[in-house]
Amino acid sequence: MNNKATDPIGQYHQMIEQGELKNDAVQAHIVEQLQELHLFLETTSEKSRSFFQKLFSNGKSTKEQKGLYIYGDVGRGKSMLMDLFFGLAPTQKKRRVHFHAFMLEIHKEMHEWRYMDKAARIEKLGSDQDDPIPPLAAKIAKQCRLLCFDEFQVTDVTDAMILGRLFNALFEHGVLLVLTSNRIPDDLYKDGLNRSLFLPTIALIKEKMKIEALNGPTDYRLERMEGVKTYHFPLGDTATTSLSDAFWRLTDHAVNDRSQVGPEILTVQGRELTIPVASRGVAVVSFKKICGAALGAADYLAMAWKYHTIIMVGIPQLGPENRNEAKRFVTFIDALYENNVKFLCCAEVAPADLYKEGHGHFEFQRTVSRLMEMQSQDYLAKGHAI
Repeated sequence: MNNKATDPIGQYHQMIEQGELKNDAVQAHIVEQLQELHLFLETTSEKSRSFFQKLFSNGKSTKEQKGLYIYGDVGRGKSMLMDLFFGLAPTQKKRRVHFHAFMLEIHKEMHEWRYMDKAARIEKLGSDQDDPIPPLAAKIAKQCRLLCFDEFQVTDVTDAMILGRLFNALFEHGVLLVLTSNRIPDDLYKDGLNRSLFLPTIALIKEKMKIEALNGPTDYRLERMEGVKTYHFPLGDTATTSLSDAFWRLTDHAVNDRSQVGPEILTVQGRELTIPVASRGVAVVSFKKICGAALGAADYLAMAWKYHTIIMVGIPQLGPENRNEAKRFVTFIDALYENNVKFLCCAEVAPADLYKEGHGHFEFQRTVSRLMEMQSQDYLAKGHAI
């Protein structure tokens, strides 16, 4: 067995050699760009910087390194390459987060800031100024040399107004940004309210980041889904085996190779949500843990933003005594559906028979309809979180 590679190019070639990936010239070009960022982080780490570099740079890097904005078609491997790069990035000060989750944090911080007195502001972020953006950016920069966003898109006018100033401040602090998106920068916030006010942000992104396309004729994600049944019933060994096979296929791991498989922990509103089995954007959860526990929309949205595919096991037939579980399942499926998450599951009965009577039975019919649509090729071909 070869030693594990420690840089993006090395690991990418190992994955090809081991049959986890196919040769892809466009992907290989992106990996070269990620390798450049890897080397930059390595050569500008705290350990590698000399006393004189620190003395004369006043704590800032002496070299400006552009970030990377990767856009392209659905299923071309943007998230997979981000996984590869982020996991090997030679810095402890790094964070990878779904863009929506990040902006929720920013809005929360700004809201709290407005209601703080000066003393509280100084204690929290070291500044008493009325504008929260500069101290927020300074706080992020202190925690992160590398900040990676998955599924970058701008659909909200408030986000659009904040982003330009926030990104500019992060760039000034030397934070390295790597973004993946389904849209070219010029199409961000397309047709949005007051879009002209967002155009300087687009220009800033194009100035401070390399823009690289990851397009091509092969949708690897859809290719892996070919022939995969998404809804299995009844419960039993056959359904379990089929979902297990699907997990290994979708993650490109050798069967039962658990060396790169979860658990993973999501932080939701200060709480920890444990996903027992996860790898490369695919999560495996149980109905009992996800819909039988006191979880809500925020938890389900965090899952929908994090994972492009969710496999759920053990969905029972529900009745009047399960109205709370049924309600949570409705919210869970809504979160997945609205973010184009692929959903594989095994259940006791067919969708139409899942919840035939009980409080909320009528509303549950929308969930039945969505479960049926989520099995279609049109749904499976959609990009995650578009």
